[in-house]
Amino acid sequence: MLVQQILKSKADDGVVTIAPGSTIGQAVEVLSMRKIGALVVSPDGKHVAGILSERDVVRELGRRGPAFLNDKVDSIMTSRIVSCARSDKTDDVLQKMTDGRFRHMPVVEGDEMVGLISIGDVVKARLMELSAEKDALEGMIKGF
Repeated sequence: MLVQQILKSKADDGVVTIAPGSTIGQAVEVLSMRKIGALVVSPDGKHVAGILSERDVVRELGRRGPAFLNDKVDSIMTSRIVSCARSDKTDDVLQKMTDGRFRHMPVVEGDEMVGLISIGDVVKARLMELSAEKDALEGMIKGF
């Protein structure tokens, strides 16, 4: 399966972003309100400057306490971004996520972000693919 198929299957293909320079407290509000695990830090909604995950927030909260909520997202976001393209295979994306130990990956065409996929999206797609393969094999064995 390709990343493009995952993007098409998502109920909402919009990516929730936050501007560089926003406070971590503002980011936490958006994460909570939208019930999501990560925000793309972007100056314009198209270019990825970084990713801020709930893990980043919790890690820093444990280290520094709640005072850091007034700091800028730029100070704790992941700025080394691993991305994928619509044409990438889900197995390859899953391997990158597993190797890099991250859960969210921007989908980029040229230098612009066209979507965001999570490890949950990729696992769901892979399970659907495996189920279809199982059904096809059962059909062949049963003579359907």
